[in-house]
Amino acid sequence: QTSFYGRFRHFLDIIDPRTLFVTESRLKEAVQLLEDYKHGTLPPGVTNKELWGAQKIKQAIIHPDTNETIFMPFRMSGTVQPLRTSLLLQVVGLLLPNQTLASTVFWQWLNQSHNACVNYANRNATKPSPTSKFIQGYLGAVISAVSIAVGLNVLIQRANKFTPATRLLIQRFVPFPAVASANICNVVLMRHTELEEGIDVLDNNGNIVGSSRIAAKHALLETALTRVVLPMPILVLPPIIMSILEKTSLLRSRPRMILPVQSLVCLAAFGLALPLAISLFPQMSEVST
Repeated sequence: QTSFYGRFRHFLDIIDPRTLFVTESRLKEAVQLLEDYKHGTLPPGVTNKELWGAQKIKQAIIHPDTNETIFMPFRMSGTVQPLRTSLLLQVVGLLLPNQTLASTVFWQWLNQSHNACVNYANRNATKPSPTSKFIQGYLGAVISAVSIAVGLNVLIQRANKFTPATRLLIQRFVPFPAVASANICNVVLMRHTELEEGIDVLDNNGNIVGSSRIAAKHALLETALTRVVLPMPILVLPPIIMSILEKTSLLRSRPRMILPVQSLVCLAAFGLALPLAISLFPQMSEVST
């Protein structure tokens, strides 16, 4: 994971949707195999390919801090697989043209509710975090997302110098600043205790040597930047692509195909956005002593 490309390939494995269908017995086998490797008691005939397969399963399913199984809908691999129609509907709903105030509020609320659960399930859990912080982060994210989205839509509607077509195009990009700002708010509020108490710092052998607020600030900044990059391909590329496709004779003559085509475009953006965003920084960062 010393390079972006290496991390990108690594996280492609972690978000592999096939890991969602790993049984409990197969997970236990993978964990036991890695424990045997760690203690030098591997059974004869175990190959490197089998070890890497076990590592892939464990990293996709087990939380690295708590060693507990992450609830399936909120795993990273659950974000991009085609069966996650709820998440796909969220993005399609956020990008729908000519939205009313009620629809804007609903889709932003639904998206941030899902984001809050994913953030909590994949949080840094080296230190306990009270439930009140989760609720605070959730409310802050929802309020900020709705406020920004509604405010921008109102400003655009009142911008008389724009033509109706231009206003419609600009409105399609409103979800990105709303979601990105809300994601930052979500991360900061949900993990604010880390800035006050610090997070565990390890040595090269994985032993805890202390607690650091500087490391917490470093981790929080990287996570916030990741949460800004994450929705960028999902909420920026589809509006650009759809504005081009909607001018084609195929979609002009068949307007009912717009929604299915937009869904496919959003699904393709999912596959690009997640590994791209979480590959920006290594999972284990270093700070000077």
